Amino acid sequence: MTLPPETPRPEYPRPDRDRSARWLNLNGAWDFAADGFAGPITVPFAWESRASGVRRPWLEHGAYRRTVTAPAEWAGSRVVLSFGAVHHHAVVRIDGTAVGEHTGGYESFEFDVTDALAPGVPAVLEVEVHAPADKRAIAHGKQRSIPRDDYDGVSFTPTSGIWQTVWLEARGRTYAESVVLRGDSLTGIDVTVRLAGDVPAGAAVTATADTGETVSLTADADGIAKGRIEIRDPRLWSPAHPHLYRVEVRTGEGDTADLVAATTGLRHFETRGEELHLNGERIYLRGVLDQGYWPDTGLTAPDAAALLRDLELARGLGYNLVRKHLKFEEPLWLHEADRSGMLVWAEPACPSRFSPEAAAAFEAQLPAMVERDGNHPSIVIWGLYNEEWGLDWDIPGSPARAEAAVHAYEALRALDATRPIVENSGWSHVRTDLLDWHYYEPSIAGWKDAVARLASGEQEDFPVRLGPDFIVDKSLYGHEDFPRAGVPIVNSEYGEGFTSLERAWHLRWETQELRRHDRFAGYVYTEFADVEHEAAGLLDADRRPKDWGGAVPADVNADTVLVLDLVPLAAGADIEPPAAPFALDVHVSHHGPGAASGTVQAAWVPAGTPVGTAVPQPQTATDPVKAEPFRLSPAVTLTVPARPGPGRLLVWLADDEGRTLARAYLDAAETEPPNRRGARPGEFQDAPVPGLA
Repeated sequence: MTLPPETPRPEYPRPDRDRSARWLNLNGAWDFAADGFAGPITVPFAWESRASGVRRPWLEHGAYRRTVTAPAEWAGSRVVLSFGAVHHHAVVRIDGTAVGEHTGGYESFEFDVTDALAPGVPAVLEVEVHAPADKRAIAHGKQRSIPRDDYDGVSFTPTSGIWQTVWLEARGRTYAESVVLRGDSLTGIDVTVRLAGDVPAGAAVTATADTGETVSLTADADGIAKGRIEIRDPRLWSPAHPHLYRVEVRTGEGDTADLVAATTGLRHFETRGEELHLNGERIYLRGVLDQGYWPDTGLTAPDAAALLRDLELARGLGYNLVRKHLKFEEPLWLHEADRSGMLVWAEPACPSRFSPEAAAAFEAQLPAMVERDGNHPSIVIWGLYNEEWGLDWDIPGSPARAEAAVHAYEALRALDATRPIVENSGWSHVRTDLLDWHYYEPSIAGWKDAVARLASGEQEDFPVRLGPDFIVDKSLYGHEDFPRAGVPIVNSEYGEGFTSLERAWHLRWETQELRRHDRFAGYVYTEFADVEHEAAGLLDADRRPKDWGGAVPADVNADTVLVLDLVPLAAGADIEPPAAPFALDVHVSHHGPGAASGTVQAAWVPAGTPVGTAVPQPQTATDPVKAEPFRLSPAVTLTVPARPGPGRLLVWLADDEGRTLARAYLDAAETEPPNRRGARPGEFQDAPVPGLA
């Protein structure tokens, strides 16, 4: 297919379910009309975005129009019109006749338009969209609403109208409408094909893996064909070895046959007591929250390169998991996560106010989410509600709201039993496979104490700021019957600091405290990149690194890290310059397949010396230390030499061959006098409202 050079997002959008041999991209210039506006719009960018050419907020209705011509060589095929996503309700017409409508702003959907669009004959395609300004009862995630949401302070410019690729496909007369692949057996691929078109019932289907193994299926009376491809020499999917299987699904023979190629991997992700296991081996999640926003294009990536580069950047920061927040990300991104070995925590957008209708609308997304994205081996966790958004922050006080969370869990479990599910991320759990918690704490000492008490079970709640002057204690548990042990515990949001320097400082010290406690199964840092007014990212909105004050996120998030028994004073001044040598206890946290051993060494270098540029000659070292996998090592004592003035103490773990296995550092500087609030720097910083990511 040849596209005009100016066509935005020209790539085929579904490499995970490939029909790119016969498709037509419909992105580009469309006619657009809305209240007070008439002119061109660039699809697939939301009408609020700069890239759309419209840039009008709070339009509630918009009508798109363009002429389309299916290729003449598609004669005899069925023609399907596909939409990546349209927010929120879309009515689609061809030459004035309705061919379908869809409600749900994040789901992909399609219509068989064979009878309305003859190949080789131009036709007028119209898409009428309703995107209510009052979004509180519909799934809208971080899109701003009028009237405003309770969490408006962490909401962003809406993404309305067509915001993902629109395209046509040619398919066989009887075709695979859905292909579900599951490889959690680790020995074969379970295949379910749902057929549509001329004669689905009784149709013959062949599914063939790229290794040559094949299975022949026959659809039942409902057009459903099921079977299993046994793999003779299975290759498992993991972050270290992300092997994908490509399965060609053929329906029919000859010129009217249908062919689609879907991908999946052999992998099994499960909870075992309080541990997480991938393919039978324990794994620790080192994740980052990613909201998938771009400055000029909103929820739509400006181009494929920018979309896929986010995964490379997250990996470079040391993360093995991305929590894609309140958004179905594009299949192109998920396919790259599969291909590159990045784990994904996927979740739908939430409404923001509770009603039976809102809960039903929230659950209505789930079948489409699982059908579109369930084949991806990279997705290891399904999320549902976030912080009781759409449940009015009141699971403990409302049986109806608690039941809504349970009902959503059960609905998703019925759709997919191969992944852990989190029913209400953050707190107030009533039925979940992971006990996750969100906690933002400006004091490192307070964080250290709270994390220890949460790990030990002595503490079950923590303060959450739900508004500038509204702080409540939220419990991990939504009711007394929830088990206090036996469920993996993951911190899925944390981070603090007003400046980028302070945020990197909190990243260092808060993460080490999470690594101190072997009971935890992982963490998710908030967040990957800035979004509009929310400057909490390790990267800015254009994905450029910030001033981390010497911190190296990849060291903080490594398999092997050092845990220092010290409460730091302030960003840029972990300790005062020591007038005399002092003892510092150091532990090793290691999450590799075997033990890590060596000696902890240290040396003073000038203040600001880049960490990791070169390992100096050690000035001091500990006795040998050995860290077993997933067990914090015993403490070894490092004697820190005196330092007459500012400096940076590099600390590293070296094995017997002199290789560096882990790195940390301490900045020594005079601390500033008490600030205007009477607190020492580092004890409290103004920060984005916590508890609302």
